[in-house]
Amino acid sequence: MESPFTTPERLRRPFVDGLQALLQQESLGIFILVCANATYDPAIYQQLASPLRAQFDRLLQRFRHALGAGLTLNEVEEDLLVFLKIAAIGFEALQPTTTRRVGPWQLQFNHLRSFRPKRISGRKPEGISAPFNPQGFHFNKPFMQKELFWSGELGGRQADLYYNKYPFADLHGLLVPERDQCLPQYLQRHHHDYAWEVTAQLGRTLPGAGIGYNSYGAFASVNHLHLQLFVQPQALPVEAPNWRHNSGDQPYPAPCLAFDAATAMWQAIAQLHRDAIPYSAFYRSGRGYLFPRRPQGELAPPPWSSGFTWSELAGAILTFNGDAYRAPDAATLAKYLSHAGRAAR
Repeated sequence: MESPFTTPERLRRPFVDGLQALLQQESLGIFILVCANATYDPAIYQQLASPLRAQFDRLLQRFRHALGAGLTLNEVEEDLLVFLKIAAIGFEALQPTTTRRVGPWQLQFNHLRSFRPKRISGRKPEGISAPFNPQGFHFNKPFMQKELFWSGELGGRQADLYYNKYPFADLHGLLVPERDQCLPQYLQRHHHDYAWEVTAQLGRTLPGAGIGYNSYGAFASVNHLHLQLFVQPQALPVEAPNWRHNSGDQPYPAPCLAFDAATAMWQAIAQLHRDAIPYSAFYRSGRGYLFPRRPQGELAPPPWSSGFTWSELAGAILTFNGDAYRAPDAATLAKYLSHAGRAAR
């Protein structure tokens, strides 16, 4: 594939076509990935609803037959659990992702993502790093190559871009630099510089390109170095000019450090490493935001959230409960943000 990063259309067209091609594999994991991307984006759903429904019916028939005969289902347990949840409510009952403004915040109701198991993001960590575990889940697993959208040179490094199986941003993918090196989810200086440089490079051709990052202990669900790449021209709430970190006069509820230079941001990250404080980060072209935060497991997230990640700390807050999506006011959401953060030295 030629580089898809030259224009928004050259990215979107193969992104959607790739999802359609994936459905030909008749794979349960792929069905869930395509379904989650389609229910997130109405344009994708309009194009893929019919083949998705047909594949759902075939999978349901196969699983009913196997279970009725007492046969073992040779499927990944996580995928099977998600599918059974879809089957319990019915394919047509899957709700599209919706968003609304609540004061300065963006609130998102992401129905299918609520079915996702917590993986390692629900565990209380020891420290802010752990060795790469070849026996655990990682992007070198053979079955993961089915979910690969693009592979090639980006920003001077070999990189692989996977579809996000449960997206919560536009054209949302998982960017894995130097995948074969089996690096844990722990930023080194050259990978921080890489994230900074890639957002600057992509910002020239893909308006709204951004990268999110969660450190180990900050609800990162995979301990294999990866960045979350997306293209969403609308500014996130943390980018609003009224906040103090953007030279405004209003305090942001969560501790937030903002930077115009990669070196200064790295110095702050290195200090968090020394202090063993987990963090989330958000990169845009020429700008970076750093959120020191409480480690997962120290403070229970709201019942409608699996944990506040870089997106929530940047003000784009996910909820999996329709009632909770309609209920909170701006002050309540700000309170949750303040509880998730932790001031750095």
